Amino acid sequence: MKNLKSVMGVILLGAPLLASAASPDEAFLKKAAQGGMAEVQAGELAQTKGSSQAVKDFGAMMVKDHSAANAKLKALAASKDVKLPDGADLKHKAMKKKLQMKSGASFDKEYIEGQIKDHKDTVDLLQKETASGQDGDAKAFASEVLPTVQGHLQKIEQIAANAGVSDK
Repeated sequence: MKNLKSVMGVILLGAPLLASAASPDEAFLKKAAQGGMAEVQAGELAQTKGSSQAVKDFGAMMVKDHSAANAKLKALAASKDVKLPDGADLKHKAMKKKLQMKSGASFDKEYIEGQIKDHKDTVDLLQKETASGQDGDAKAFASEVLPTVQGHLQKIEQIAANAGVSDK
């Protein structure tokens, strides 16, 4: 009887965890939100700490474009009753800390390398949602934002080439 109670307790306690597991579309929305917030924060840093005008201008574009995408994403998530995180994930928080300690050409190089990686990751995330997402609205958002993010990737790769920065 004691074992049965233990098993029932585990089953009952585990049920809410299983029921609250995020769908792949919900996970996409949350990951996209974290990435978008990180892009705005990094873009703000680039505008103040960047040494080249190209990095400062790219940072301004990140703030403008990702703020607009974040607003659309927030509205979409609200319509789906999805609670988005209020900040960037740990990886992006660590990246921000690292950037805050840099200045001049060292900042530019670190920022450019990070932006190339982040935009490649974001293109992959958006393409995955577009191809296999189940929620039509989330897929539409991914499809709408994808060309802009691909344009960002091309631009930062061009900046990297002009600055002599390899994309690792």
